[in-house]
This record gives sequence, structure tokens and C-alpha cells, in this order.
Amino acid sequence: MLRLLDKYVLGKLLTTFFFTVVVLVMVICVIDFTEKNDDFIKHDLGAWKIISEYYLNLFPYYANLLSPITVFIATVLVTARLAARTEIVAILASGVSFRRFLLPYVMGGVLIGGAIFGLIGWVIPLANKPRVAFERKYVKNPYHFQGRNVHIRIGPNSYAYLESYDNTANIGYRFAIETIEGTLLKRRMQAEAISWDTTRKVWRLTQQTVRTIRNGKETLRTYPARDTTLNLYPKDFASTFKLQETMTMPELNAFIREKINRGADDTEIYLVEKYERYAYPFAIVILTVIGVIMSARKSRNGVGGQIALGFVLAFIYIGFVILSRNLALVGDMNPMLAAWVPNIVFSTIGLILYRFVPR
Repeated sequence: MLRLLDKYVLGKLLTTFFFTVVVLVMVICVIDFTEKNDDFIKHDLGAWKIISEYYLNLFPYYANLLSPITVFIATVLVTARLAARTEIVAILASGVSFRRFLLPYVMGGVLIGGAIFGLIGWVIPLANKPRVAFERKYVKNPYHFQGRNVHIRIGPNSYAYLESYDNTANIGYRFAIETIEGTLLKRRMQAEAISWDTTRKVWRLTQQTVRTIRNGKETLRTYPARDTTLNLYPKDFASTFKLQETMTMPELNAFIREKINRGADDTEIYLVEKYERYAYPFAIVILTVIGVIMSARKSRNGVGGQIALGFVLAFIYIGFVILSRNLALVGDMNPMLAAWVPNIVFSTIGLILYRFVPR
């Protein structure tokens, strides 16, 4: 009997989750289309191009983004129906513990969470690459690098400096490379401009002035224009619009390591993305259990009231995610802690609610 009940609850949970995801994402896609339709018309885009390059890739993105809400709603909907028909009372009265009754829900949460982890780690970033490229090309305004007085670490003791950079022509102005040992400047090479050769994949330096300091003595030399390779690329000055969403887990980890090695001060957004990908599957399981606990008792307001309450709690969870993420991005909270705070808070809420469920 229990195995039959497990299959029934698990099947209802998964099918309801899938149905809820499809409905919500389709509604969002329709809203998104109405907002971007003017951009599509302006660029004279065909229906197939819009669907194949954008909306087919947008669907899994929103399906993942809404997964905590959808799994919570699906759990509340399935459990509330069982409670409304007094089936949960009958199950518990037959000697089944509430903890045992939770088993198929936990199994469902683990299955969905595992699938979500695989999707957000590898599948969805691959779908996000053409989607984000589509948005950059047809929806967003052309990107222009606005940085001034940029410093980038390109070696253990070497730092590149540019006063400004034109990303449309791939030219940097007032370029310099400084070699620093400890706190002492040992060498500084300066050129008026540096340009990227797209064919040969090298940098073209204008005439350089090299200042070298050895044993307290300073020498100054001038060199003619030349080509060189550096641990510096045009992509370092390209648009970072939703860049973290387009990287698979291995790519994201490698990118974070490169940022840290270069001494970049904008790693928080990528660290938050990394830790949220690990926290998301656990959130699915936590919200599934809370959904069961909240809707297991028969309500006078009926199923509708429990579903409405489920919506409220789900959006509170999203609010916690957004708040902690913003605190991490401005440096007021550790990125790992920010990713796990919503799960910690709602795990505590779940333990408190568990004390009041029918047994």
C-alpha cells in the first residue's frame, strides 16, 4: 500500500510541477514578447529567428528561475487536495507516521533538485549563450567601455594600465606595463596606444619608453613600434551583461580564478552565481517539505486559501534571495553566506512548522 501511495504522490507532484512550470513560463514569455515586440519590429526579425534563438532558450532560464516557486505551489496544490478529501487523516490513522508520509515528497524534491543542479550547471548556460547574445544585439543599446584609469594584473609582478579603451576599435590609450617587486617599482614600459590585430591575435604597440630601475640607478630607453602578446585580451573590456549566466560550472570556476589572480574587485557577482547554483537544489527540497507541512491540515478556506498562502511564502523566499544577493554584491555580506541565508531561514521556519503538523 505504501509503495502504491508513494508512486501516487510522487507522480502527482512531478506532473503538477511540470504543468505549473509550463503555464507560468508561457505567461511570462507572452509578457516578455509584448515588452520587446517594438525591438523585434525595428530589426525586422522573423518569427522563426525570434523563437529559435531567443524564446526556446529563454524557456529553460525562466523554468529554473521560478523552480522554487513552482515546486512550492505544486506541493501545496497536491497536499491540499489530499487534505480536503480527508485522505491524509485516513493515512495517518492507519498507522503511517507523518515522517513516512513525507518520504515521496522528499524523493520528488531530490529528483527535481538534482535535475535543476544539472541544468543550471551545464545545460542552461549553454542555452543562455545565444539568448544573451540575441539580447545584446537586438534589445540592448550598443555597448561602450566606460572604464577610466584601468589597472589589470597580467603576471605575478606585472600590472597593465590603460587610461581609456575603445572597445569598438579595440584600441587602448596611454598604455603602460609596470613591474613591481614587493612595494618597489622595477620597470615601467609606456606607449601612447595599443591596438589589437584581429588576424594575428597580437597587440600592436606604438613607440615605447622603458624606464628601468636597478641598484638605485635609473635608465631610460626608447623602442620602435612592435607586436607583442600579453595576458590581456579584448574580451577583458567587452560587455559583461549577464556574463555569469552564460558560463558552465567549469567555465565559471576558471573565470573566478582568473579574476582573483588579476586582483579584480568585481568577483562578488560571479561568486554569488556559483554558490547559488549549489544552494538552489537544497532550496527545492526545503520548500517541498514546508509546502507539505503548511497544507497537510484541512483548511476552512479550502484549497484556494492554502495555495494563496503558498504563493505568499514562495515570494517571501524570492525576496530573501534578492535581498541577500544585493547585500553580497555591494560587499556587505559574504557571497557564500548570501547564497545560503534563504535556505537557513526557511529551514528554521520548516522546523518550527513541523511541530504543529497533524500526527
